Amino acid sequence: MSTSQPIHALTVIYARNIERVAGFYRNTLSLALVDQGDAFVVLGNPHYEIAVVRMAGDRANAPESASLHVRTETPLKGSFLVESLEHARSAAEASGGAFKPIASAWRWREQLHLDGHDPEGNVVQVRARAA
Repeated sequence: MSTSQPIHALTVIYARNIERVAGFYRNTLSLALVDQGDAFVVLGNPHYEIAVVRMAGDRANAPESASLHVRTETPLKGSFLVESLEHARSAAEASGGAFKPIASAWRWREQLHLDGHDPEGNVVQVRARAA
């Protein structure tokens, strides 16, 4: 991916397991690896980037529970345009996340929207152009 053009949108996601969470976004959104260090992974395409940053402090050291807690009360939700809801849903499940069934997608502004979550419970949405 060329970095000669400025990126107009960057989302930062804090995670306990940056490799697992970055893998989810890379596979689900078909993103390329842009940069990586000990405490971060940056993924992107020509339109936006996602930086997955290792969580610091008490939350980073908290044990991962056996059951996933989806963070539905957060004030932010990333929404990303994809080529296919079906492909994104399948890639998400293979990468430790999940999306609601395709039948629950809703149409708004000539796009179909579908909610789900990443492997650590962060809510995310994918959108595809409606046929």
